Amino acid sequence: MAWNIAWSWQADERIATVAAVEGGVLISSGLQLELLEADGSSRWNVDVPFKVHAAQALQGTVGLLAAHGFYLVNTNDGSMVNEGRSAPGGFSDLSARPGGGWALAGRRGEIHLFSQHGRGIRRVDSGPVRRLVGWLDREHLVWQDPQGHLWCGRLTGDDRKRKLEDRPWSWCSTLAEGRLLLQSSDGGLWEGVPHPFGWDMLNRLEYDSLEPMSAVRSGDGWWVLGIEGHLISMTDGPSDNGDDLPLTQGMNLGDLLVLCTPDAMVTATRDGLVRRWTAPHLADAEREGRYKAAAEAAMARNWEERRHMFLRAQEAEEHGKLSLAIELYEALGRTEDARNLLKRQKEGGE
Repeated sequence: MAWNIAWSWQADERIATVAAVEGGVLISSGLQLELLEADGSSRWNVDVPFKVHAAQALQGTVGLLAAHGFYLVNTNDGSMVNEGRSAPGGFSDLSARPGGGWALAGRRGEIHLFSQHGRGIRRVDSGPVRRLVGWLDREHLVWQDPQGHLWCGRLTGDDRKRKLEDRPWSWCSTLAEGRLLLQSSDGGLWEGVPHPFGWDMLNRLEYDSLEPMSAVRSGDGWWVLGIEGHLISMTDGPSDNGDDLPLTQGMNLGDLLVLCTPDAMVTATRDGLVRRWTAPHLADAEREGRYKAAAEAAMARNWEERRHMFLRAQEAEEHGKLSLAIELYEALGRTEDARNLLKRQKEGGE
């Protein structure tokens, strides 16, 4: 499939991590963070006191892990949202929670839950965590332990966890559209759809000689960055002559891969070479990706305004100003709340 290099960019120092942010890519190199737009231009560049080793974007902010701390920065200008939070031993991984909030894997066998604005909520006993795989929904988080087993935790206050199965996996991707790409101990690649108690689907793929470093699910299916530094399409199936994607022959793309939009992904080498890949044949996915990125950016800009509007609606409801509360809830799209208040109005008025 025809993927092309849209642009390349060279960092001044070694790259620690990359993360997709609003259609662009955040790059941590040395003690600097730089956010590149989809066209390769720089939105901002900031200095940080410690090397950032993990990052993820959520609704106008980027969660960062550096040294023993967890920090949030604003996607508009790179400014700090709060003073940061730390834990003994620090954090090894983070995952944005659907609907807002964060889960962080502590290095001492606990998952730390934070609010969207970085306020600590509570800790969950998880046991040692190799990586956070992703959320099935707002309550159920999947992670992998150091032995390769997959666990699912139900994080609702009455926290519970269970092992999905006894089989260990040598590698797994992050959860994408409810799906996982996994490698078994015998080297075989599998695709699965997990649920809190096991699998809805688990199929072995026709690849036995691929050692994945990272994987993303784009508009045309799974792409894997192999240990040799080549991009491999899982949709195309293995080639008859054993060759990789021709475009990547002789190229070392490194071991960092992120999906920016359904039609664009970024690879990076640790030495600092960043490449953005685009797919002209995914025109519909490209438009969808742009619309989604624009919508996320707009939501991020309006998030604080929406939060204040919601607080005003709650205050109006508490003081019996039901008409005002209904108007505010409807503006926020909370039709169920507005409907309940209309029912109260009919029963008793204001």
